[in-house]
Amino acid sequence: MSKEELQDENLKNEEQENEEQNSDEAEAEAEAVENEFELLEAELIALKDKYARVHADFDNIKKRLEREKYTAVEYANEKFAKDMIPVLDALDGAIKSVESDADKAELFDKLKEGIELTHKSFLTQLEKHGVTLVSHDEPFDPNIHNAIQAVDSEDVESGQIVQTFQTGYKYKNRPLREAMVIVAN
Repeated sequence: MSKEELQDENLKNEEQENEEQNSDEAEAEAEAVENEFELLEAELIALKDKYARVHADFDNIKKRLEREKYTAVEYANEKFAKDMIPVLDALDGAIKSVESDADKAELFDKLKEGIELTHKSFLTQLEKHGVTLVSHDEPFDPNIHNAIQAVDSEDVESGQIVQTFQTGYKYKNRPLREAMVIVAN
């Protein structure tokens, strides 16, 4: 073989070796990319599964809180109702006592005392739940008092309450019913 042929053959061999080396490198790179793709795909599947579980947990918590809220609203007055039962028992006792054959004067005194105790018990239970009487000793306040009349008074200063016609009530700081009062000029 001639020198040129030998060089051509060497070049071909080198090119072939380069091609094989490049082919091996390309295969290795393709395999690495494929492995990375598989890892990312597995991670994506795991994250989708985790998202679905978290979303389901959130929906379950949301539904449970809604049920609890409706239950709390539905039974919000249960404690108040339980506290009113003794007041009803006292009133039932008063009604039954009228049916007895006792002396009318004695019966009237006991009935009056029972009604006063029941009234006191009722007010105590209302106060326990935040319902209070509107004070009559305060100066006139249009937020909680309704002036139905103004009179001249020597005993009371101007703007002060002279007399109360109807008691007012507040729930915490909100008026439930304004007190109907007469105010001094």
